[in-house]
Amino acid sequence: MLSRIFKQIGFSVIKPDTDDLLHADARLEVRHFDLWIGDQPILKDISLQIPEHKITCIIGPSGCGKSTLLKSFNRLIDSVDGVRMRGSITLGGQDILRSNGANLIDLRRRIGLVPQRPCPLPMSIYGNIAYGCRIHGIRGRRKLDAVVRHYLTEVGLWDEVKERLREPAGGLSIGQQQRLCLARSLAVEPEFILADEATSALDPQSSKIVEDLFVKLKEHYSIIMVTHTLRQALRIADYVVFIYMGEVIETGDAGQVFHHPQHELTRNYLSGVFS
Repeated sequence: MLSRIFKQIGFSVIKPDTDDLLHADARLEVRHFDLWIGDQPILKDISLQIPEHKITCIIGPSGCGKSTLLKSFNRLIDSVDGVRMRGSITLGGQDILRSNGANLIDLRRRIGLVPQRPCPLPMSIYGNIAYGCRIHGIRGRRKLDAVVRHYLTEVGLWDEVKERLREPAGGLSIGQQQRLCLARSLAVEPEFILADEATSALDPQSSKIVEDLFVKLKEHYSIIMVTHTLRQALRIADYVVFIYMGEVIETGDAGQVFHHPQHELTRNYLSGVFS
């Protein structure tokens, strides 16, 4: 996508060196994945495949392992003390659990995270978008200007902030900050977007804006969301993963899972027997 943006302003793109993790095949697949924190099992024998260019919603009661699974996809779970993993998570056929160093940096470029609460970097609005681009080798004011404008426009922020680009990002509203964090993730050209309760801190209007953005963005990205709000999953999910006590109970197209669940636990959760 950056190639197209730069072509419009007369530049070619010089890509940073790639490594063995970089493949055109962007399938994300989990096979017999177990995770412990200390001696406590958190995820148990997880096997699933994430569909491309769809919104996958991971649902389940609090404490069932949803966010842990999400953060395993780009290895952010590594920062938790005492974490141990077994099995495989493959992206483009490469096992990301064996990634380190440069591979891990590239993995986190390919699989970006939008956190539960907005976390803009302590710099300007412009600097937040340009930061990752600089790390990945994009240089030159005109190039960066084009990227910043494109991705702020992509998330519906450009008209709101174009006169304030040099102001601190912390001065934006919470809803604007979350869209800024999404634009920052998009600017490094990920293939997957992880969203961990990305609208839970937002007002209803801002939540709808972010939901609508995800629906639009799935044309170019694969989106994986953790949500506690079944109504949100009903509105935007294409595919659903239901987790209970660290195990995948049921997966499938959203219509099938929500309207014709196969497992009794799924039926009970959707009917509000437990939450």
